[in-house]
Amino acid sequence: MSETRKVIVNGTEYEVELEGEGTTWKATVGGQTFDIEMPEVAVAAKPRRSGGRKKKKSGTVSANIPGKVVTVEVAVGQTVAEGQVILILEAMKMQNEIQAPVSGTVVSVECSEGEAIEANVPLVVIEPEASEDED
Repeated sequence: MSETRKVIVNGTEYEVELEGEGTTWKATVGGQTFDIEMPEVAVAAKPRRSGGRKKKKSGTVSANIPGKVVTVEVAVGQTVAEGQVILILEAMKMQNEIQAPVSGTVVSVECSEGEAIEANVPLVVIEPEASEDED
């Protein structure tokens, strides 16, 4: 990987061409090349592959910020589809549609209209539909 950066050393600006990877680099300044080590530069780990399996989504719905429940669109026992609006939450003076993360049956509604809620508290719990690819 090669890139050019501007650096300021003791008030003087230089254009430096950097070439390398990991902790060992070559820096070229004004025609002179220097070998440099940067031990604090973390070498990025390769992302792991999931092996083709899909991650199981949670049926627990919560808000990532505190707010006020404007409307609850579902009731216990109701079947919902993934992406269906299940409640509307007002947060930071905006109304946000909260959608079902999975298709399934609503087993619990832990909030009511007009209620102030905290962040990351379960609001609705959905029992996911049994899928054919489960073991």
